[in-house]
Formats: sequence, structure tokens, C-alpha cells
Amino acid sequence: MSSPQILRLSKLSFATSLILSGYAFADEANTKDDSLEKIAVYGQHHKNYITEDAQSATKLGLSIKETPQSISVVSRALMDDFSLDDINSVLESTPGVTVEQIETDRTYFKARGFEITNFQVDGLGIPQSSGSIQGTLDTSIYDRVEIVRGANGLMTGAGNPSATVNMVLKKPTYVTQAHASASYGSWNNKRLELDVSTPINDEHAVRAVFTKQKAESYLDRYETDKTIGYLAYEGKLTDDTLLSINYVNQQKDADSPLWGALPLYYTDGSATDYDSSTSTAADWSYWDNSAEQVYVTLEQNLSATWVAIARYAHIENEQDSELFYVYGTPDKETGLGLTGYASRYDYEDKHDLFDLYASGKFDLFGQEHDLSFGVSQAKMDYNEQSLYDYTTGNGFPEMPSLDTWDGVIPEATLTDGLNGSDIENKQQSAYISTRIKLSTPLSILAGVRYTDWETKGTAYGVEQTRSDNELIPYVGAVYDFTETLSAYASYTETFVPQKELDINAEQLAPVTGKSSEIGVKAQLLDDQIFVTFAYFDAKQENLAVALPDSLPGDTRYYGADGINSDGFEVELSGKITDDLSASISFSNLNIDGDDLVKDYTPENQLKLAATYQVPLVEGLTFGANYRWQDSVSRVQVEDASGAALVTTKQDAYGILDLMANYKITENVGVTFNVNNTTDEKYLHSLYWAQGYYGAPRNYALSVNWQL
Repeated sequence: MSSPQILRLSKLSFATSLILSGYAFADEANTKDDSLEKIAVYGQHHKNYITEDAQSATKLGLSIKETPQSISVVSRALMDDFSLDDINSVLESTPGVTVEQIETDRTYFKARGFEITNFQVDGLGIPQSSGSIQGTLDTSIYDRVEIVRGANGLMTGAGNPSATVNMVLKKPTYVTQAHASASYGSWNNKRLELDVSTPINDEHAVRAVFTKQKAESYLDRYETDKTIGYLAYEGKLTDDTLLSINYVNQQKDADSPLWGALPLYYTDGSATDYDSSTSTAADWSYWDNSAEQVYVTLEQNLSATWVAIARYAHIENEQDSELFYVYGTPDKETGLGLTGYASRYDYEDKHDLFDLYASGKFDLFGQEHDLSFGVSQAKMDYNEQSLYDYTTGNGFPEMPSLDTWDGVIPEATLTDGLNGSDIENKQQSAYISTRIKLSTPLSILAGVRYTDWETKGTAYGVEQTRSDNELIPYVGAVYDFTETLSAYASYTETFVPQKELDINAEQLAPVTGKSSEIGVKAQLLDDQIFVTFAYFDAKQENLAVALPDSLPGDTRYYGADGINSDGFEVELSGKITDDLSASISFSNLNIDGDDLVKDYTPENQLKLAATYQVPLVEGLTFGANYRWQDSVSRVQVEDASGAALVTTKQDAYGILDLMANYKITENVGVTFNVNNTTDEKYLHSLYWAQGYYGAPRNYALSVNWQL
């Protein structure tokens, strides 16, 4: 049974989700003749499924090949081809990333055995103590999504040695562009996207994106209504000064969402097997999220090779929900034995983010080198309240069998047990990084980041005040065997502050992470294909573990070794022939130090996305998107000696999505998608002791127009 404390909505994780739900600063190929030289490279537009540059690992303007870490980029082309309309589906297609969808509107992401807690928007982001995302983040306003695997403390500060996810948003263009798409799919899924960009004159441009989606679901009673508005402006104030202003407003309302999920075993230890549509949500429950953000970027050209960039963001988020959770273990014959649990949850926050850095080149010993340095600050204030029903009898009702339940249950009067949080987080950092070319083939990257983290306030009656600081090093090397083949090695660290107290009532030192990696990168077939191979080793130290003899009301902790992981990742992306484009990856992961995490995390994953333009039929393209993982499990009940009595297993499975696109005219096309073509029945995740099933076979038809 999961406790109410565990199920209470995470404060910082919710902040993460809404920080990511809108956002600013985009970058797309700019066709105007711009005299302002931009040293900070923001990425080249995809060549089919290949993207050559990314800004997530350093601020040195390096290409992916020049960066000594594993970097994957999900391009706009891939998102469009397979209707990857939310960040969950994007990361499902990313090498080495596991998407732990524990509820309809809350998801955790993992890489290399660790939760992903570092998220960025155009390189600006705040690491969080939890990696859960509430709601699904729509991708209609993203140009691409960059994923740097491994520790990335140089760019992010606090975080795990897992990955950094950077969402790069669309930017105004200096040639008029317009795109519209309308789709209809299974379960009355209706979606409309509009995207228009136009220059005002030679030095100013604007872009607007509007997305509206309303959908029912394969899950009983679950419905969503999502609206996104995005406005972006870019203009030259002088020949050397560029200003960008971005505004996002997002609203997502969910009726009858899952809070928690289905029980996975009966009292006799056998596995439950509900219909895929079965839901534990009450017909009166809801979960509404709204976000409003403003982002401002000022780029100042300092010389022919130096640029200074200042970024500021102000974000305000609100959440309103009344949720219904079901816990217990049902009887196999009757389905009885479950209990409901209702709660109201209200949340609001304000975020102010600032980043200032300079980047450029310098000459030394006959070679040209790169240098970047800067400071950043983030202030995050949030307030939340939870309410329950302890008096009417409707707050914790006995449940009928889920096999026959229709969601109808008396609505709770959620006015009891007022509790909540009032927290202020502040992070300040200073950083510097450089690339030194020791010779023509050999480059050394080095950097350091100093981060100071402070937390003040209380959460549900528990003092949260803590203060930590850490100096995080980064070092790497790249050796170019040829213009198309290179090898690399890198080492970096991260840290995560902890609030737990040791035996002397002193705050534990932060959890530290270390990540080492070696690999090879190659560009083949006239740079049309990009291939990477990486071997990694990651460790986590000083993780808080409760002392066995601690009192229940005064638990004390000690620092212990956390998860150790190692493995390899192979990725190929690009244009294989004139007609065939593909993105293919295989990842292997070995975990030590935590048997629970090892069991529910897949050891092997294969991911493939490919499109084929039919030569004999002009305008016709077929595609396939396939994701496979091996078996996972979770020990649910143990005896006194630790031997497993009840274990939930999910066998290895693969999900195949198919696509067909036909261009009727140069400007109009239709796309037909079939998702989960083989109608595979599978559990989304065993991250929790509960779980629910993925969507069965479903269809969507869209009509697309572009200017």
C-alpha cells in the first residue's frame, strides 16, 4: 500500500513540469543576410533525421561530433512524421531513455539507471530534486529536443548522472512561412495546429503557434482539453544587438485522470489482468494545469568572434485538482478489498530565472581556442495546500470490484486536514569552460561550475531549510582520426542537495554523482549518416539511507553508496539512401546497488524510426516507428528473510507504429498513423507497486497544409 505521504504531489516536480510546458527562445535556420555573427551555435536544421549541432552540453558552439558526450537530437521531421505530440513520445524514441508513465498525468524519465532531473528550454533551465512531469508537455512549439546523456553538471548544476533534456523552441524566420494541420483519431481525438512566421521588415520578425486538442481516451472516463498559445519576436536593435521576446500561455484540463493506478496482484499472489480500459478515477475527479511565461533574450556582439548573451524568464503556474486514489489488494474471486482515498490539491508558484554569459574564441600558440564563462541565478517560490475528507465517510470509501465499477462514487467533501508547503528555493552559479586545441587532431575540453543552493520553508510540517554548495569539474578530450571519424573520453560530476539529518542531527552532505564515458563518432556517406558508440560508467555516492534503529517520528540517516551503472549505447541516424531515412539505436544497461531499480529498469532497448519515399509513386512515403525493451519485474511482497513471495512481471515487448503520408499537391498532404499496430497489451511501468496498461491499437488521420 502506498501511503498518502508518498502520493502527495511533488512540489518541485510540478514546478519542473510547468516550467517546461511553454517556453521561449527558439532557433531555426535563418535565411536572412545577418551581419551579426552568432558565435553560440544553436543548431542546424535536420537533414532528414540527422542534426549536426546541439547547445545542451557546452556553450562553446561545438558540433555534436566535437562534444565528448553522448548527444541525441529528436528533429522536427521525426516529430512530424510519427505525431510525437508530447515529450513522453519524444523521449520514448530517444536512445537509452526509459519513460516511466506511472499515471495519466504524471511521468518519470530515466537514463543510465537514474532519474532525469535536469530540463532546459533553449539552454535555460533549473534542475529539480524530482524528475516527475505533471501533464504531458506538447511539442508543437519545439524545433527539436536535445538529450545529453550522462552527468552534465557544467551546464545544469544540481542533478543526477542521467541526462539533460533541452527543448529548443521555434524561432521567427525572415521568410514568410505558414503551416496548418488538422487531425482526427481514435477515441474522438481532435487536434488543430497553426504555425505562422513572417518578417516585419529586414530586421524584425514574429512567429505565432496555436494548438488546440480535445480527446477522450481508451481509459474509462478520462478526457483532456489542451490549449497552447505561443508568440515570439526577434529584432535587431542595432547592427550588433539582437532582442528576442517570447510569451507562452498553456492550459490543460483533465477529467477523471489516474492518481495512482491499478493493483497488480490478488491476495493469493496471482497477477491481476484487467481490461486495458480499466481506471481507478472517480467520475468527479479532475486535474487542471495552467502556465504563463515570458522570456527575454538579449544578444550583444562584442567583436567578430565574441558575443554576450543575457536571458531572463518569469514564470507563473497554477494547479487545481480533486483526485481519487485506490489502494489495497483485491480478492481474486470477488474483486473486493480495495479502499478509495480522495484529496484536493491546490498549487501556485513564481519563478525568476537569469543567465548571463560570454562566448568566443582566442588565439594561443598558433591555434584558435574556445572560451565561455558566465553566471546564473534562479529563484523559485511556491505554495501548495492539500485537503481531505475525514468526516463524511466519502473520503475513504470501500470500493466495489474494479471489473464492474463505472467511476460513480459519492463525492468527497474536501475541507479537512488543511496542510501544505511554503517553500523558497534559490540557486546561484558561476561557470567557465574552454576547448584547447593542443594539435590539429587533439582537443581538450575543461570546465568548472560553482553552485550554491538554498532552501527555506516547511513542507507538510517538516522543516525544509538547507544550504549546500559544490564545485563541479568537467574534463574531456576529442581526437580526430580523420575529418569524419573521432574518438572521445570525458569525466564530469553532479550533486543533489539533501534535507535528511544524520545521527548528530546535522544535514547530510549532498548526493554526488560521477560519470565517465568513452566513445567513437563518425559521419559517413558524405556526412549523410551520423553514427555514435559510447561506453559509460556512472556512480552515485552519499545517498540518504535510514538508520535501522531510528524512531518513527525522528528518522535519522547515513550516507551510503547509491546506484552504480555501466553499459553501452549505439546510435545511427540520417539518410541511408536517397529514399530511406532512419534513426536506429540499441542500448544496454547494467545496474548494481539497488535490486528494485535493477528489476524494473529494462536492461536492453532497441528503438527504430524510418521513412521510405516510394520511387514509383511521387509524393508517397511510408514509415515505421518501433520500440522494444526486454522483460522487467518488481518484487511486491517479501518474507522475513527477504525472499520474494509475490513478484509482478512484464515480459519483453515491442510497440510498432506505422505511418503513410501522401502529398496531394505541393502544399497539401494527408497522413495516416496506426499506433500499436500489433495491439500489444503491456504495463506502462513498474516504477510503482501499481501500474496501468498502454493504449491498444489506435488510428489517426491528419490533413496538412504549408505555404
